[in-house]
Amino acid sequence: MFDPTVFDNLKVAIENAVYDLDNLDSRIEITQRIDRLEMSVMSREFAVQFRLKGHLDVTAEIRLKADLSNLAAEILEIEDQTPGCGLLLRFNKEIHEIETQCNRIEDILTEIWKPDLRPVQTLSLIYGEKAATYQNRIELRFSRQINEEQMEDIPELLEHILLTLMELNKV
Repeated sequence: MFDPTVFDNLKVAIENAVYDLDNLDSRIEITQRIDRLEMSVMSREFAVQFRLKGHLDVTAEIRLKADLSNLAAEILEIEDQTPGCGLLLRFNKEIHEIETQCNRIEDILTEIWKPDLRPVQTLSLIYGEKAATYQNRIELRFSRQINEEQMEDIPELLEHILLTLMELNKV
């Protein structure tokens, strides 16, 4: 019998909660889903990307990752190691005014999330395009791993993501 890992249990819980927001509540539209097993390094990654229904400008993405050490700690029941997964939240938004919009975005994320680590904004543009439009990838990283003890925090996490999407759509 297959015994699901922490990664499996968190993935299913996140996936179900996000799909409920899409299918049952009609608050979001899912735009992409990734479920990857990297055999060369024995890591697992799950990501689901979505946007608010009717708002095409900003997407949110939840990324869950477990590497070999995470999986080994759980499967081999290694003492002094707590099995868990890395969590990354990513938002994508097109911007035109770097200083003004990036500062406002950082303020929004800091106000909503009160993160331990500063949000990372990575700007890119397509060379040769005349319009000064930048793609902003905004990442929220967390200083600790999550495990099944945080499973009941998933609805609150999603509400924070939805609030962030609403506010980023105003910028």
